Amino acid sequence: MVTASDIYAIDENGKLKLRLHEGQTRAWDSERRFVFVIAGTQGGKTSFGPWWLWREIKECGEGDYLVVTATYDLFKLKLLPEMQRVFGRVLPGWDYVKIDKTIYSEDRKTRIILRSADAEGGLESATAKAAWLDECGQDKFKLSAWEAVQRRLSLAQGRVLATTTPYNLGWLKTEIFDRWTDGNDDYEVVQFRSTMNPAFPQDEYDRAQATLPGWKFAMFYKGEFSRPAGMIYDVFDFQHHIIPPFAIPDDWPRYGGLDFGGVNTAAVCFAQDPDTGVFYAIKEYHEGGKTSAEHADTLKRWGCRQWVGGAKSEGQWRREFQAAGLPISEPRLSEVEVGIDRVYGLHKGNEIYVFDTLTKYKDEKGRYSRELDQSGQPTEKIKDKNDYHIMDAERYIIGNLVGSLDASSLVDFA
Repeated sequence: MVTASDIYAIDENGKLKLRLHEGQTRAWDSERRFVFVIAGTQGGKTSFGPWWLWREIKECGEGDYLVVTATYDLFKLKLLPEMQRVFGRVLPGWDYVKIDKTIYSEDRKTRIILRSADAEGGLESATAKAAWLDECGQDKFKLSAWEAVQRRLSLAQGRVLATTTPYNLGWLKTEIFDRWTDGNDDYEVVQFRSTMNPAFPQDEYDRAQATLPGWKFAMFYKGEFSRPAGMIYDVFDFQHHIIPPFAIPDDWPRYGGLDFGGVNTAAVCFAQDPDTGVFYAIKEYHEGGKTSAEHADTLKRWGCRQWVGGAKSEGQWRREFQAAGLPISEPRLSEVEVGIDRVYGLHKGNEIYVFDTLTKYKDEKGRYSRELDQSGQPTEKIKDKNDYHIMDAERYIIGNLVGSLDASSLVDFA
């Protein structure tokens, strides 16, 4: 494995020189604002990050910089040792203060703020000039964390280096990789296999290829996106089912699904073509820290003829929204799996299309999955079930619309 100490050398004159492999060099040379290194395991991603950040600090000058990894465990075990090895050992004059989780320059005029994405509050406390994100493809590094990082960089229009192995088909695929392939000049994606690292054994790569499922080998050793085992909506086609927005005719009925929460109130709006019965997801909503009346004021503007939301036990939430002028019906379905089956059936029959502006919907759809057992087979348990508020809102409304017994208020599928 290439570590930070392997990536540099000190010549006979005491001059520091970096020894980058081809993939690292491509990322180093990129002038794009958002550079994403999506590569195989132990390909030299994390070891590269501190040096890229060091160059940004030299070019941008004193101020704040941000380093974020997916979880606190990764922060302790992986990211922090790499940062301390470079900033403080190889590069003198830097001091890590544990209580702040911050590395300070000797004159205290520059800070490198270290955070984990699973504690998003810490991402809102600084205005930064550049950021390095490590393992941002993991499930715990959510779209909201990526959005928070961009806010912290907005004043300086700061650059980002992101280094990760792909783990799912969430925002990293839909908001970064797909934009890059579509030709967006803000983004650069650098992909390479584990064996791009000269220290990675070829026979270990060959062993993994011979023994692992194809999707897992493609993601973890080739750095390529693949559809992982356990995806709940494995029939959802990101190329076919995601479409550009269009003007919805006035005579198309709209339906809303709502998932309640003090921190996570989420909603999705579907318009239905009355001639074909096909649904189009056209609006999404995900907010917290507001009253029921404030949520309702926004959602009433969607013009939905019917709202369905919440678990059967969440009657008080429905009454709060009713009082605010937005009646919410209780779902007829109490079984999560039945609701999932109904959404799945529409995806399989090409009866749901999604506007490509629904970033949170696309992210959740690409990450929504079941836990795997020790043999790598999907179980019945939904992984991180409480994280998928848009998916729950969709399930509530689609579960009611498909196979509904109350045909008087719904479009006739016949």
